[in-house]
Amino acid sequence: MSTTSAPATTTAFHGLPVIPPSENLTSTAPRKIAQSFLAIEQSEGAGARVRRSVGTPKLRNFSPFLMLDHFTVVPGAGFPDHPHRGQETITYLLEGAIDHEDFTGNAGTIQAGDLQFMTAGRGIVHAEMPKQDKDGKASIGMQLWVDLPKALKSCEPRYRDLRAKEIPQVTADGAKVQVKIISGQSYGTDSVKELAYTPVWFLDFTVKPGGTVKQPLPKGWNAFAYTLAGNIIVSSNRISRPIPQYHNVVFEKEGDSVEISVEESAESEARFILVAGLPLDQPIVQYGPFVVTSREEVMQAMRDYQTHSNGFERAYNWESEIGKTME
Repeated sequence: MSTTSAPATTTAFHGLPVIPPSENLTSTAPRKIAQSFLAIEQSEGAGARVRRSVGTPKLRNFSPFLMLDHFTVVPGAGFPDHPHRGQETITYLLEGAIDHEDFTGNAGTIQAGDLQFMTAGRGIVHAEMPKQDKDGKASIGMQLWVDLPKALKSCEPRYRDLRAKEIPQVTADGAKVQVKIISGQSYGTDSVKELAYTPVWFLDFTVKPGGTVKQPLPKGWNAFAYTLAGNIIVSSNRISRPIPQYHNVVFEKEGDSVEISVEESAESEARFILVAGLPLDQPIVQYGPFVVTSREEVMQAMRDYQTHSNGFERAYNWESEIGKTME
């Protein structure tokens, strides 16, 4: 998780386009479900609780996705100083506020509805902590780890805040469907550009009883949906399957769209995120926060971090201020 600051946004964008050029997006062939499973809550970091669905034995190496955590952190808990190399993180805050600080001098806060896109590149050390509010309320959000193309793994670190007010919103299906277009395209509306280096679509849907989402996706991209609230129905080829809260739905690659609805008789609306990404044709070798393409590169990353070199120079004697709230 992370937030951004003014200096970070000056770094040049080296990523691939989030919307494939000249691709005709349709919703005529909904994808089938490859698998669906409950994200079980577990401990993570220092006192945090997470429901991890990507990056578990049920779903590993689902390129370009490395990990998805639905996290809950309270003041006094969090993610104190830690390194990253070779990947990006997308943090979407649903409730509360999260402070961020890194060894380049960047610091900031994201609030409910905000996101941060962090490209770790050759190396970053940072801390992510819930804002120390007196009311003690939890901060809740989603954090997605995305692999970087091998050619970009040695790039300079980059941050990009995306504030709630910047995110386009569209209403469809007689006002029964609302979508926040965080990254990508939905119902003819494009997101803000130049977010993640690896192309990722990230859509936040709220669907009222009787509503149906018909969402095109780029062909060949891996895709999944995660249910934040309520129950949804995924349909393909005249087969419909109910999916309850806190489940990850992994879609097959074949097909050009997904079709998701909420029963007319449902007691409440449903909310889910739909995520799709460009698969990367490269090995994934991960050791904790280091994501590279070979065992030798893992060993090099560990040496670089321990010796404060090759991207980790500024880690020498660095400590975040916000991480001290754990003491």
